Amino acid sequence: MDRPSPIVEMRGITVEFPGVKALDGVSFRLFPGEVHSLMGENGAGKSTLIKALTGVYAIDAGTILIEGHERRLHSTADAEAAGISTVYQEVNLCTNLSIGENVMLGHEVRGRFGIDWRATHQAATEALARLGLADLDPRRPLASVSLAIQQLVAISRAMVVNARVLILDEPTSSLDAEEVARLFSVIRRLREQGVAILFVSHFLDQVFAISDRITVLRNGRFEGEYFRRDLDRATLIAKMIGKDLDALRALGSNRHTADRDRTAGPLLRASGLGRKGSIEPTDIELYQGEVVGFAGLLGSGRTELARLLYGADRPDSGQVEVDGAVVHINTPVDGLDHGIAYSTENRRDEGIVGDLTVRENLILAVQARRGWARPLSRREQDEIVRRYIAALNIRPADPEVLIKNLSGGNQQKVLLGRWLAVNPRLLLLDEPTRGIDVGAKAEIQAEVSRLADTGVAVVFISSEIEEVVRLSERIVVLKDHHKIGEIVNGPDVTADQVVEVIAKHETQLATEEVSA
Repeated sequence: MDRPSPIVEMRGITVEFPGVKALDGVSFRLFPGEVHSLMGENGAGKSTLIKALTGVYAIDAGTILIEGHERRLHSTADAEAAGISTVYQEVNLCTNLSIGENVMLGHEVRGRFGIDWRATHQAATEALARLGLADLDPRRPLASVSLAIQQLVAISRAMVVNARVLILDEPTSSLDAEEVARLFSVIRRLREQGVAILFVSHFLDQVFAISDRITVLRNGRFEGEYFRRDLDRATLIAKMIGKDLDALRALGSNRHTADRDRTAGPLLRASGLGRKGSIEPTDIELYQGEVVGFAGLLGSGRTELARLLYGADRPDSGQVEVDGAVVHINTPVDGLDHGIAYSTENRRDEGIVGDLTVRENLILAVQARRGWARPLSRREQDEIVRRYIAALNIRPADPEVLIKNLSGGNQQKVLLGRWLAVNPRLLLLDEPTRGIDVGAKAEIQAEVSRLADTGVAVVFISSEIEEVVRLSERIVVLKDHHKIGEIVNGPDVTADQVVEVIAKHETQLATEEVSA
């Protein structure tokens, strides 16, 4: 049987920005009726390649062929006309409209007197049914459905134009297991219909579950194209990071210190700390040089507790002691004054300042702590910038690049550097590795361990319970805005045991309700 020709072929693609060669002679092929994953560390060039294919970025060298014909894509409209549609991680839909209106947006059925809404909703119903989504009511407000359903609506909208190429950029980052399964069912249906699907994800298990072929980029260059069946996870990771996995495997050895000497007293003790509607009164102790994990499902109260400890939110019950003395931490400035720093989970909206440079983002916390009337000298700035760009392997290593032009993983490293620059005694890290590649994740996890070794107390919050178990000495388990347990880590502690604590609490509550 003849092998099909690629529907998309990118040859020798180069994209340059001032001082940065984001892509250097990269080649990529996409065949009809397959799921092709694009893999690489943050900064490897994945997003740039996608934007070159969708007309967002002009290419400086190379050729793009679609169905064998060379195309110059100058805009997303050109890409759509060529049969290429994209669904991004952050769904770009209109929540004030209905599901059907979103599906047909820009492609409404028109009659003599304008839009024929009855026919438009019927067309939306048919479009949804083609993806196995006939159970969705097109007249239902989009705002009333989950993010997972919104992802499926976005895919349905992309397919209304009969796209032959569908690009899915981190579509599962905020979905649970059942939602991912439904998304994958839609992806497989599209694959059977002959659609070529470019899939980008940092979740290796998902990549191996859905992919037919994998292309790896490293440092803006093409590393290789492989059939998924020819790769195992360890080999893929090695190809992505370009080095052996010893450092990565070393992170698998837990920080087991059940015999830590606690006679000196905690760095911070919170007693009955709570905020109505946010987190129930909670007791917690944090010791110098200790990594404490906060584990729990989405909405468990992990972030809310961290924000109270830092002063981002004001508590309405309880008290906090630092070094045995009662303190009042009602604002972030109060937190910083007591050596407490907090790196938010919302990197884009509450973390980086996109229109500032890497330099300006790195010095932000130090400057705020000193006061804006006493600006840092250029020498002081250079010292901070050189130190943390090198220590955290921030790429590109140019402090004058706008941070919005960096990859997500490198933005996260800049945020970490910003807070390390204030020399915190307690560092609260909320989802510091979410949405970043395995190489950057390993570097940040290694930095967490190094900080603890130097005496910094670290609170590590992650939705990946395995990651919490790997790094933490103690694990605080939360559910429904309550602290429901605390586990001292050890060689026999697993993620399943943490999940079991959560499940047992659910069963216990149900039993109590029946008894009542």
